[in-house]
Amino acid sequence: MTAPDLSIVMLSWNTRDLTCAALDALRRCAEVSSLTYEIIVLDNASDDDSVAVIGERFPEVRLYRNDENLGYARGVNQGLELATGRFICLLGSDTAVRPGTFEHMVDFLDQHEDVGGVAPRLVNPDGSPQRACMRFPDLKVALWYDTWLEERWPKNRVLDHYHYRDWIHDEDRSVDQPPGTCFMVRREVYEAVGPMARRLWLFFNDVDWSLRIRKAGWDIWYLHQNTEVLHHLGASTSRFAHFPFEWHKNRLHYYRKHYHIFGTLIVKAAIVYVGLREVLKIRRQLEDKREFRAHASQVLGAMGRVLI
Repeated sequence: MTAPDLSIVMLSWNTRDLTCAALDALRRCAEVSSLTYEIIVLDNASDDDSVAVIGERFPEVRLYRNDENLGYARGVNQGLELATGRFICLLGSDTAVRPGTFEHMVDFLDQHEDVGGVAPRLVNPDGSPQRACMRFPDLKVALWYDTWLEERWPKNRVLDHYHYRDWIHDEDRSVDQPPGTCFMVRREVYEAVGPMARRLWLFFNDVDWSLRIRKAGWDIWYLHQNTEVLHHLGASTSRFAHFPFEWHKNRLHYYRKHYHIFGTLIVKAAIVYVGLREVLKIRRQLEDKREFRAHASQVLGAMGRVLI
C-alpha cells in the first residue's frame, strides 16, 4: 500500500463539537487537494460521546480511544508512531484548516531541504491574526516571567524578545518555536529526533520538540503567505481543571532538562513567589480565617507538589 503524502494527527478530549468541526474542515480540504491524506484521531478517554459521533460521521478517519487521559505528549506520540505519511502534521482539535494551506506547507518543505518543520498563519474567529510564535525560553525569561520583576517593569526587553513583540507575524520567516496547534514536520525529522518528551504532560512539549529539531540541524519556518488556520484559542486547555498546576510542573521539568541546576533553582524560586502571591491575594479577599486557611493550604499544597 502506497504511503500517503500527509498524516494528520489530532488529539480529542471532551471536544466533540470542535473536533467534528475540525474534521469537517479537513474533509473540505481533502476534496480539492492534490495531496493524499491520512487522518489519525486519538481520543484521550473523553467522557462525552465523542468517539461514537466521530466514528459515525467520519468513517474515513483512523480513530483510536485511550482508556485514560494520557496527556498531550503521550497522545501525540501514539499518533506519530501510527503515522505513515511523508509529512506529519500535528493539528489541534480546536482548528479549521483553510483549503490550500497544507499544499503550500508541503511545497515549501519540498523546496527547502534544510527546513524540518513549518507552521501556518493562525487567525481568530473574527479573522484577526494570532501572534503565536515564541523564542525559546532561557534563564533570563525564567527570572522575569510572572515574577516581581515583570510586575515592576511589565514592558521589558527580555519578555518582548521572548514573545517576538519585535515582529507582527506579517511575513514568512525562520522562527524558534511555532505554535503546536498546527505544526508540520518531515518524517525524517521525527525519525531523527524521536517522540515528544513524555514527562512534559501537557505544556512545553512542543517547545522541547522544536528545540531538539533545531539542535539536530533543521530550520523551522512560519509561513504567513498562502496559509490560514482558524484557531479557537484556549478552547482545549481551558477544559483542564489543573491548568496552572500542570503548567508550572511542566515548565520546571523543561528548565531542569535544558538548564540543569541553575534553571531548576530559578524556576522553583519563581513558583514560590507565585504561590505566596496567591496566598496574599486570598487573604485580602477572605475575612473568615478558617476559609482563608482552607484555600491557602490548597495553594501551598499544589505548590509543594510542583516543587517536589
